[in-house]
Amino acid sequence: MSDISYIQQDNEARFSDYIALLKPRVMSLVVFTAFVGLVVAPVPVHPFVGFVAILFIALGGGASGALNMWYDADIDRVMRRTRSRPIPAGRVTEREALGFGLALSGISCLMLALATNIFSGLFLAFTIFFYVVVYTMWLKRATPQNIVIGGAAGAFPPMIGWAVSTGGIAVESVAMFLLIFLWTPPHFWALALFMKSDYHEAKVPMLTVTHGRTKTRRNILAYTLILAPVAVATGFTSIGGPLYLATAIVMNALFIKGAIEIHGRSEAQAEADKYATEKRFFYFSLIYLFAHFAALLAEEGLSHIGLGVW
Repeated sequence: MSDISYIQQDNEARFSDYIALLKPRVMSLVVFTAFVGLVVAPVPVHPFVGFVAILFIALGGGASGALNMWYDADIDRVMRRTRSRPIPAGRVTEREALGFGLALSGISCLMLALATNIFSGLFLAFTIFFYVVVYTMWLKRATPQNIVIGGAAGAFPPMIGWAVSTGGIAVESVAMFLLIFLWTPPHFWALALFMKSDYHEAKVPMLTVTHGRTKTRRNILAYTLILAPVAVATGFTSIGGPLYLATAIVMNALFIKGAIEIHGRSEAQAEADKYATEKRFFYFSLIYLFAHFAALLAEEGLSHIGLGVW
């Protein structure tokens, strides 16, 4: 009897399980890039309004994560890296996750619209819809281009932040969007190279599964070469400057070097060192994106103290 009650207690949902549904690591990227988009926009926002806006953008990102976990519960039960998530582990039911995600979606979009402007609230609603319906429900299971097109959802936050400040879209916000949009494929394909068995077992048509690792390596290099000039060109917009430009040149040179190394490796080499190069490229890609947005933030700070050049 005591064993049964222990199991029941162990399977009960905890506060941390609902936090896990929000995908906090993904949310941190959403919050940071949205914050940068808001801060570098030309129209100043009151600090309290800015704080509230970022809070509701974060909740919207978390709502997307909860709805993603609700729909992908079957996949998460199969993949090794996701089996311990709240739903496959049995601590949160699919119905609870769905209700949680829908409630947060409605609250975040409505409150963002009321606190800032209608356009930003609608933009957040569209982002949630794109991630949950277009990417999760359709593209993820239908095409190896899932992460390419679906990556747009993760690239919208800086545009939403910009919209909070300006009420619209501009070349600069599109540049930030493209930076994340073009970064997403090489970032996730590097992960897929050393996680191929997970996607294969879950029947997710990731490029490594449908076209093989060699084709994936070519695509990583191709997208990296497309990304680099876009990243550097952002330095010549109104939100760029010499600090950002120097950061972009160095980071993209290193990113291209890593992509070339991945492209030139055989499967025998990768398996021999347990995909060390691919893992190194994946983790560097996180630093790469953070460095670009941190440099944009620094440029804005320098301009406020009269040290901006552009």
